[in-house]
Amino acid sequence: MPIGIRPINDFAFKKIFGSPENKLALISLLNAILNLPTPIIDVTIENPYNLQDFKDDKLSILDVKAVDQSGVIYDIEMQLTIFSGLIQRIVFYGCEIYAGQLKAGVDYHQLRPAYSICLLDGILWNDSKKVHHMFQFTDQESGRTLNNTLEIHTLELGRYDLREQDLATASLLECWLYWLLRAHEYESGQLLKLFPQAAIQQATQTIRKIAEITEDKAMYDAREKAIRDQQWALNASRREGVIEGEIKGKIEGKKELIRVLQEILQLPLSTELEFEGKSLEELQNLTADLQEKIRQRHSS
Repeated sequence: MPIGIRPINDFAFKKIFGSPENKLALISLLNAILNLPTPIIDVTIENPYNLQDFKDDKLSILDVKAVDQSGVIYDIEMQLTIFSGLIQRIVFYGCEIYAGQLKAGVDYHQLRPAYSICLLDGILWNDSKKVHHMFQFTDQESGRTLNNTLEIHTLELGRYDLREQDLATASLLECWLYWLLRAHEYESGQLLKLFPQAAIQQATQTIRKIAEITEDKAMYDAREKAIRDQQWALNASRREGVIEGEIKGKIEGKKELIRVLQEILQLPLSTELEFEGKSLEELQNLTADLQEKIRQRHSS
């Protein structure tokens, strides 16, 4: 029977990668994404998973923040909803992480590099086929980059289409992305055979435990319901926006048509003030009256 636990669920994601006992999984995922010249060896998780936080509903951004021995900051989060302003939010949050180091008595030269990573369950840029984007501060003319400052990564899971038969030759990052998207479809034994990497096996054991522990499973189910409700509300808002836009377009079209008909009849053209507050139905009735007057003129 499939595990049925989606790793991208915010509760599951935080428990998998935000539990100190799972540092191996977190370090592996970070190394797979960042591909740094010197791999990350060890980190300290600064905001570790805590079941009580979910019970109290305190976590609005379920990120995992870690620091290595040299003080470099790594922040990774799972974003399940694509919404207007998300790009600005990602940049703002990345800047907050970098600037948050500057405490009283700290000089600017002591600021350490910060890596902000956002995994997205969807597509952010429709004009690109890349799954992984990496952003730095770079001068467009000279190509000079402000290294060792802030680096932002986005990974659009909606673009990922690797098949199971391709995993044997896949990169570590591709294996992780496949696992994040598809692990819930497999039995735990199948996953352990499919992914021999110790870090992914550790993550697999974690979602297996979530499925077996009553309190964890109840919290997982509650978060799944919240995710569905949030997505439903967002979709409903988008539908309302489309309908509102269509109505507004029809109203503007009717106003233009009314002015054209008034011009034909050599009547004073209606002003925006006169149109103010009129419904689409009222504008349609006015249009019909003007069209009738034109027909009567032509028939007389």
